[in-house]
Amino acid sequence: MNHSLSQPSLRSHLRALWMITVLNWKHHWRYPLSAVSDVFQPLIWLAPVYFMGQAFSVNGKAEGFAGYAGTTDYMSYIIVGTALANFIMAVFWGMGFSLKWDMNGGVLEANWLSPLPRPLMLVGRTFSSIATTSITSLGMILVAKLLWGFNPIGDLWPALLTLLPLLIGLYGFGFAFAAVVMLMREANTLVDSGSFIIQILSGANFPVTVLPKWLLPVSLALPLTYGFDAVRGYLLKTPTLLPLQWELIILVAFMFVMIFVGLRTFYALERRVLQKGSIGQY
Repeated sequence: MNHSLSQPSLRSHLRALWMITVLNWKHHWRYPLSAVSDVFQPLIWLAPVYFMGQAFSVNGKAEGFAGYAGTTDYMSYIIVGTALANFIMAVFWGMGFSLKWDMNGGVLEANWLSPLPRPLMLVGRTFSSIATTSITSLGMILVAKLLWGFNPIGDLWPALLTLLPLLIGLYGFGFAFAAVVMLMREANTLVDSGSFIIQILSGANFPVTVLPKWLLPVSLALPLTYGFDAVRGYLLKTPTLLPLQWELIILVAFMFVMIFVGLRTFYALERRVLQKGSIGQY
């Protein structure tokens, strides 16, 4: 009896998750110029990095950079970090800004009354973001390879597998972050500043070893730092902060811990918002 009742519930939840994903997918590609700009916008930010790097390179090799990063191919190093940073932005914007979007549209309360788990709604918003980010990041890498060269000399599949616990752990960040947005009713500043700080501290665009001594422990306390480091270690054969096996253990532990902490934070702040009666305000 219980099994027969649980099946439709699970099926309906999966269907709702699929429909939310499809809705956001269609909305994103409804504006093709905006979608195409997602490919070229990172390249605009990478162009000054390329030319500045060339100014400090000798025969096309950044020897000074290699002293910190373990590779003279600084563009491949930065392109990998930029691609990974795109996924951080996808989760932050997909979860945090989606709530603000519903607040502005006046539909958040109506959505909250639907018989669906709240985290499921947020996950559905990010599924399409992760898919579009994967496509646009691949396009960015292909264009960057043609313009500046992208030469991974390592193993692709272990690097891709490393992304799984990294992305799942990011959802824990996303749950907690969405709850803060719901409480403060502000998304743009929180998403921009939060994602920027995370990218800086996790070494998206530079080796974290160049950070000041007082800031380096904060960076090393972030599991995302080891995610960036491990992916580069597999793809570019750069020396890692810790042995790769230990970094993978940290990422897997981070995945479980952050999902637990993120959900607990989300439900706690959601109760506070419901008690204040401010869920529909913006």
